[in-house]
Amino acid sequence: MDKGNKINSKSKETNNIVGEETIPGMDINKYSSKRENIPVNLEKTQKEFEKTKKDLEKIKIFMIKKYPFIEAIGILPPQALKLILEEEIDENIAPSEIQKIEKKVHLCIIVPESKIKDIPKIKKEIISEIERTKQEIWIHIKTPVDIWEFCLDSKFEVVNAIGMSFPLHDRGILSSLRVAEIHKTLVLQKFDKYVVSYVIAGSLVRGETTKESDVDSFVIINDTDVKRMPRLELKERLRGMIHQYIAEATALAGVKKNILNVQVYLLTDFWESVKDAHPVMFTFIRDGVPLYDKGTFLPWKALLKMGRLKPSPEAIDLFMSMGDKTTKRAKATFLDILVHDIYWGVLTPSQALLMLYGLPPPTPKQTIGEIKRVFVEKEKMLEKRYFNILENIVKSYKDYEHEKIKEIKGAELDKLLKDMDDYLNRLKELRKQIEKRTQEKLIEQIYKDLIDLLSAILGKKSQALIVSEFEEFVKKGKFTQKHLRILKEIIQTRTDFKKGKINNHNLEEARKNSTILINELIDYSQRCDLMKLEKGRMRIRYKDPETGKDSLAEILHCNGTSFLFFKGSVRKLTNKIENSNMEEVSNCMEQQKSGKELEINPEVFELLRKEFGEFKIVL
Repeated sequence: MDKGNKINSKSKETNNIVGEETIPGMDINKYSSKRENIPVNLEKTQKEFEKTKKDLEKIKIFMIKKYPFIEAIGILPPQALKLILEEEIDENIAPSEIQKIEKKVHLCIIVPESKIKDIPKIKKEIISEIERTKQEIWIHIKTPVDIWEFCLDSKFEVVNAIGMSFPLHDRGILSSLRVAEIHKTLVLQKFDKYVVSYVIAGSLVRGETTKESDVDSFVIINDTDVKRMPRLELKERLRGMIHQYIAEATALAGVKKNILNVQVYLLTDFWESVKDAHPVMFTFIRDGVPLYDKGTFLPWKALLKMGRLKPSPEAIDLFMSMGDKTTKRAKATFLDILVHDIYWGVLTPSQALLMLYGLPPPTPKQTIGEIKRVFVEKEKMLEKRYFNILENIVKSYKDYEHEKIKEIKGAELDKLLKDMDDYLNRLKELRKQIEKRTQEKLIEQIYKDLIDLLSAILGKKSQALIVSEFEEFVKKGKFTQKHLRILKEIIQTRTDFKKGKINNHNLEEARKNSTILINELIDYSQRCDLMKLEKGRMRIRYKDPETGKDSLAEILHCNGTSFLFFKGSVRKLTNKIENSNMEEVSNCMEQQKSGKELEINPEVFELLRKEFGEFKIVL
């Protein structure tokens, strides 16, 4: 295979075109009959190539027969081996050993996530067979989740290498990933300036890929600095050209059944949909995996995972209003429209309340189960008869969808509409209950966070003493009158809430102001911790026996333990000098933060004298 790691169908550097009968690691293209000066050893090289293919076929047959669940086996391209080996090989291994490993044929074996616990056993048995047959093969066993983790860590080159591997066995994941990688590369070569994210989703990411599965991908275009044309025109132009590359990518990938479905979004439109809590966008962010990202998609995914990407109050109101709007319209429409409207009329407000509760927007399929789990069983806020109404309407819709119901009598329609009204009215009451509980949790969490931070600084005391001592801090200039006012307002807001005197505006003000005070308290606490740690830090000057020159080393004393840093290593000083690491240092520093005094073992200096001879402490 040609060297390089990019695909360009319109240049002379076209690489990794599937369909060439080549084994990565054996560059027989340079012996092509189309070139002049054919080497004398061409016949020998081709024989080696055929032997390697046969050997790989034998090990492939062994693996598939022994482990029929294997999803794919591919030969990794040699130019990408360093990237992959960096993820797996211990950095202490000698370079010469790494070079020997790189010269082997590397197989990427993909197994289902359900077999992750069996990977050590599988790897041991495959290696045993390789050693028995005396083949120069190195194996990498991955699950689909491992591959997507590389994407989430922005290690896109590693995933590109796996996607472009030469397939020995494939149930669909390699071909799907390959066509997406090739299309991504073609798009980036042409529109790198505009593309901020190229994301895959659907069955490929869920681990349900087959040889016939479609490949779903999303391209997000940055339209924030477009000045020469309307945004809609930019979208249509780029969409047309991006879709033109689908056929080219499919041909280069050598696939016939894995159809590439590409959706193109403008960055501004996409963000508007996220703010409006569009379930499709939330699902896309939650389940999508980036093959390329300029720092746009991964932050959104992290925010959603942390629960910081929340729908706006307007979006929740919009979801809630769907019920009222559809009730009247449903009475005057045909059967199919009526059934659809009743279904969405109860389902969408149900999704809204799950969002208000704090969950990401569920899919229609998940909604009924989540309503039962959260509001009926866990919180016991919704009576069983209202859940039965939801369940019955969803069942009626499914029966209609599958043509089990072909007509509905007037009495049955009246009952569905009445049940819908009863359910929606109960959801409005449930919303008030959820909002009250959410407000209570919010003010209690704000209060707890503040008191915990102040207790960490002042010690555990009553609320009155904490306020009194904080007033002394204000007098000394460590905090301002504004910070004191915020503290008292939050305490008063909590008291008022318990008496039922608070409204949403007061609560929102308390939330915003608490952020100011919490940030200041965290900064103050960190400064105190840093000063405490700096007291335990010192430097020593000693004469290096190898160079004869003065050298510096650093000592860190924390929590009764001392650590020595010199020549890029970490040592621990107890009754002897022993190897340590930064993780142990970090743990010790965390424990020191909660301590009140700094302790230094005097034996430390005797150990240093034995290690360095005479030394001086440098301040």
